[in-house]
Amino acid sequence: MFMGEIINILVGLLIMILGVLVGVAFLTLLERKVLGYIQIRKGPNKLGMIGILQPFSDAIKLFSKEQIFPNFSNYLFYYFSPVISFMLSLIIWMLIPYYFNLIMFNLGILFFLCCTSMGVYLVMVAGWSSNSNYSMLGGLRSVAQTISYEVSLALIMMSSIIMTMTFNLVNFMEYQNLIWFMLIMFPLSMCWFSSSLAETNRTPFDFAEGESELVSGFNIEYSSGGFALIFLAEYSSILFMSMFFILIYMGGYLLSLLFYLKMVLISFIFIWVRGTLPRYRYDKLMYLAWKSYLPVSLNFLLFFVGVKIFFS
Repeated sequence: MFMGEIINILVGLLIMILGVLVGVAFLTLLERKVLGYIQIRKGPNKLGMIGILQPFSDAIKLFSKEQIFPNFSNYLFYYFSPVISFMLSLIIWMLIPYYFNLIMFNLGILFFLCCTSMGVYLVMVAGWSSNSNYSMLGGLRSVAQTISYEVSLALIMMSSIIMTMTFNLVNFMEYQNLIWFMLIMFPLSMCWFSSSLAETNRTPFDFAEGESELVSGFNIEYSSGGFALIFLAEYSSILFMSMFFILIYMGGYLLSLLFYLKMVLISFIFIWVRGTLPRYRYDKLMYLAWKSYLPVSLNFLLFFVGVKIFFS
């Protein structure tokens, strides 16, 4: 491989990371605005025109605050778990099927599953290393929830993989030229969406953050930079799950304005759900994963295997 090609890849990745960070910044602004209007108030509107500079002000505030380390925390694990969590959430973005970069993931979906599974360990370590009962309980809840929903996510995705017979995300676009998979697999796509809400710890499944009993969950002992990195990792995974939903169910990656509008729409629905629905009960969340989504995804999987055999 020539040096020029390596530089091309690195520059492409750097631009992508900067784009993700700016996207995350404005996703937080969108969330605060939408929640504000849902609750009949304005949201941030003082800093810059209609509050557009608010995310940057928040970032400066968070990273310039004093960092606190609990005396009995396991320092190295406590310090590095948010950093690695953030890096992992950025690494997953390499999956975007670029037209202009030289990275091609033939096993892209397997890479996605590996990276999301790794995230579980970081949540667990962050909760455990703080050496606080609240963060430990929040971490355990979050880990149990994420593991449960990864099973259903993988099985729901299996139906799409059976239809396309590929792990490469570029090929999903070619199979959706005439009709979106969302129209063929509507119940499955809705299961996928609610599973991705649970996977990213969002309302109505944000049990890691039960204010009445656990305050902020596994990240309760984190302040300033550590908290900011956990926050960035969560919002970057929300954007990624929105993009992944579009890749699999809504026509794939076309380098056009429509792709980004679809992505904003799905991210908006993430926020809309947060402003509308109350928190679920924890046992109901687990029943939903194991007694609803698991049987539904398995039945649809058998159905699409039959469809594929019949038409091949």
